[in-house]
Amino acid sequence: MSSTGAKRDQSGGYVKGFLAHLSVEKGYSEATIRSYGTDLGQFGEFLKRVKRSLESPGRINRDHVRGFLAELHRRELSKTSMGRKLSSLRAYFKYLRRHKVIAKDPMAGIRNPKQDKRHPQVLNVEQAVSMMEAAVEPDPEGLRDIALAEVLYGSGLRISEALGLDLNDVDSDVIRVVGKGSKERIVPLSDAAVERIRRYMEQRHAFLKDYSEQALFLSVREGRRLNRRQANRIVARLARLAGLPKDVHPHMLRHSFATHMLEAGADLRSVQELLGHERLTTTQRYTHLDMQRLMQVYDRAHPRAGDDADPDE
Repeated sequence: MSSTGAKRDQSGGYVKGFLAHLSVEKGYSEATIRSYGTDLGQFGEFLKRVKRSLESPGRINRDHVRGFLAELHRRELSKTSMGRKLSSLRAYFKYLRRHKVIAKDPMAGIRNPKQDKRHPQVLNVEQAVSMMEAAVEPDPEGLRDIALAEVLYGSGLRISEALGLDLNDVDSDVIRVVGKGSKERIVPLSDAAVERIRRYMEQRHAFLKDYSEQALFLSVREGRRLNRRQANRIVARLARLAGLPKDVHPHMLRHSFATHMLEAGADLRSVQELLGHERLTTTQRYTHLDMQRLMQVYDRAHPRAGDDADPDE
């Protein structure tokens, strides 16, 4: 089919045009766009082996997608990863159909593998508090690490959101957060986070190589914005200092924030707004964890919850 109005990149290529569309029109982050590019690249490598190409999308059909899915299954890829790759392909072919590059969508009728029920890993309140109070050195690096952890746990930010904060995003006891799709929201800071940020800001100059740098959280060597890998190491180190047995990562602090908020009585809609979730169903997965806790309390406390209750009484 002719590509009237097809948005190819100037250097040619539907994939490049699609990724540019995600950046310019959708406002997706660089990490998300890289993810789409990786998924499409893997499908492209598979297509080469069957004499097809992403740049000739009209020759791709449902059987090719199923063959790719079978290959992913043979490689024992997780169902979550397989689902993500299929979502990337759906977005690509939907884009091509919208621009009349293809008449038929090869993704039609292709369903994601049925997901195993998995629930977010969380810290309990005591573990989270012990991590926030980890015995770090009171130097610029230690103050930065604790401030970052307090923002992740106290405000429930995604790691990309926390690392994307600039100085002017912090306003007294609230922060302006740019989330997925460049959507902005205002999130409150806990009293502890306000204090930790204040103490870190007094020492932030120790990281600076360029005094025009606006990033809130800076790296030691470059004096530039912290990256995801560095943040992962910071969180893991704080967890070790607190003596936590789990492999703690930044997103676990976000999960813990949501779960602890619901346990304390926050309503689901408010937590959804704080987390920046587009759909309420995404937030609802945390209610399962809260329900488990409630059932344990019920089993311990209710006189009719025991196994020895007489049904005829």
